[in-house]
Amino acid sequence: MTISVGIFIFDEVEVLDFAGPYEVFTTASRVFSRIDASRPVPFEVFTIARNENSVRTRPGLIVQADYTISNHPAIDLLIVPGGIVTAEIATSTVSEWILSLSQRTKLIASVCTGAFILAKAGLLDGKSATTHWEDIADMRAMFPSVKVMEGSRWVAEGTVVTSAGISAGIDMSLHLVERFAGRELSLLTARQMDYYLHEAE
Repeated sequence: MTISVGIFIFDEVEVLDFAGPYEVFTTASRVFSRIDASRPVPFEVFTIARNENSVRTRPGLIVQADYTISNHPAIDLLIVPGGIVTAEIATSTVSEWILSLSQRTKLIASVCTGAFILAKAGLLDGKSATTHWEDIADMRAMFPSVKVMEGSRWVAEGTVVTSAGISAGIDMSLHLVERFAGRELSLLTARQMDYYLHEAE
């Protein structure tokens, strides 16, 4: 079974926050196909933005999303990256979209300050979560109902997973590859990427 991975992107998104997970899931499918090309790939990945306009990332890279929040295909796994998320938190359409998706997806995950977007949508109420070390205090102040964990690369709470800053999203994504497609593929993917896998949460 192929897991559809939707990655939400927005103006001021951190590049590695979304490109890291994108690379992990697409590499996992490529590695899998080398092993057994007769079976469907484990992951199909696409990007989603609020509208059809191109997205200007935090460092200035211009990206065009594959879909918008109103026309994307079904999503099994949603990844919400971080960056400067002020506008996304202030936009009720984003919160409503994520909350609605949470009823239909297998799992929703965040990278870095993407956790603020999940928290705003109410997905982290009463749950443990993490974010970039620099934003721990702000998250505790803004979302007191969230048990904000410091020093964790990622925190898994059932169908919600949050990760710490930037490169931690790669570790979390490799963890999700293991969760959906097995440990062997996760390790082979990390090796293909020449990436040292941080296993501890």
